[in-house]
Amino acid sequence: MSLHKEDLEEKLDKHGLVLIPQPSSDPSDPLNFPQWLKIAILLQVSFIAGLGPLNQAVINPAYVPLAAHFHKTTVVASYQTTIAIAFAGIGAFLWVPLANTYGRRPVLLFTTLLAAASSLGSGKAETWSQLIGTRVLNGLGTSSFFTVGAGMVTDCFFLHERGRAMGIFTVFLTNSAHVAPIPGGFLAQFVNYRWCYYLPAILDLTMFFVMLFCLPETLYVRDSTPVITNQPILRRMNVWGLRPEGKQLKAADFIRPFQMAIYPSVIISAVYYSVTFTMSSILPAVTSATLFRQVDLFTTSQTGLALGFGTLIGSSLGELLGGVVIDRTMYLSRKRKGGEVIPEVRLQGIWVGAILQPIGLLIWGFCWQFKTHWIGPTMGFTVMCFAIQIISTVLYSYCADCYKPQTSEIAQVFNFGRQTVGMTVGFWAIPLGTKIGYHFMSITLALIGLVTFIPIVFLMYRGKAVREKMGQPNFNRGL
Repeated sequence: MSLHKEDLEEKLDKHGLVLIPQPSSDPSDPLNFPQWLKIAILLQVSFIAGLGPLNQAVINPAYVPLAAHFHKTTVVASYQTTIAIAFAGIGAFLWVPLANTYGRRPVLLFTTLLAAASSLGSGKAETWSQLIGTRVLNGLGTSSFFTVGAGMVTDCFFLHERGRAMGIFTVFLTNSAHVAPIPGGFLAQFVNYRWCYYLPAILDLTMFFVMLFCLPETLYVRDSTPVITNQPILRRMNVWGLRPEGKQLKAADFIRPFQMAIYPSVIISAVYYSVTFTMSSILPAVTSATLFRQVDLFTTSQTGLALGFGTLIGSSLGELLGGVVIDRTMYLSRKRKGGEVIPEVRLQGIWVGAILQPIGLLIWGFCWQFKTHWIGPTMGFTVMCFAIQIISTVLYSYCADCYKPQTSEIAQVFNFGRQTVGMTVGFWAIPLGTKIGYHFMSITLALIGLVTFIPIVFLMYRGKAVREKMGQPNFNRGL
């Protein structure tokens, strides 16, 4: 009974503001985990989220030897990346409902094994059809990393910590595709392109064992009856048997992400994020192997270094500005308004990213068109990656503030949009740039990005009224 009495008293943060969400008095509640454990969980799910794009992107600098082995063009060779990206957008429609019912831990463990096995299979593939088949499975396996991981972050952190936590999560998610070409280029040039698949398999398997022993279950229903145990955290290390009481898997659970897509705060954010992420991260990744070789006669290792370090620097600097600033902005807003939470305050932090993203895109396109020194396009995608890190952190945090219990479904909407739009790049980027010129292509894409930003401005000023009119989703309310 004492647990329930204590729950009636509002708990405050160190500034005297009401904690959101309110933690229970149950030591099994992830909000009550020690801070060191929360950080350990954050780092694990962030690293596994980063392994998703890494599984798909290590091979990107190696399209030339890959194409030569399978007797394909480099453009066709890029399709094995786009097919993995496509299925990474589809698979989470299966994993999110399972994770919300049976637990996030067992789903992550299973899909990590699937990703490891399929990546190993890609390295062993002897025919093009075998490679495509294993890449499909790899996309399905890694698809849970983005969505289930985002849910675990919001399971553990309060509102005033969420921007910084989601910033760390998104910097891994964004940066991994940029880091991947560095080892990928050297492996393809000095060992064999097959090691561009073996490396992710090794990392996936390593993370499986780390999570098996170090990642507790974070799925927790706020109104559930506390389980009396002397080892609440150790109990949450069970692989099975932690399903929330009364929770049953329903057919409707598999369409919940589509239900979230009817909320303007979610769909507007997802569209802008998907378009800018595609232009800023996926476009440089899938075109660099071809363009650096054609224009600068780069080897695969040189391509990997140019792409990897440029994008890594941009994303890292973007995170330094992103998460901390929007958390501080939210704190000052709540202090002024007597503790009231207005998620749209977070959107004010997006302006720097929204302005720099098209500028970086134009630098990238014009430098390729006029064949400048290789540092030119590298600076272009460095600026783009700086911008997309800010955009990603702001939008993930904003939507989590709006609909915290539905974070996994929101992450799936983001993931589906990013993967669906991103998978098309390999089919049109090089042909379009060749036909109309990379300068005109970058202008066109920059204008598309600006058009999709206009609804974000609408949310800044009318988002609160729209959310109040729409109401809250009627599922997962206890999470």
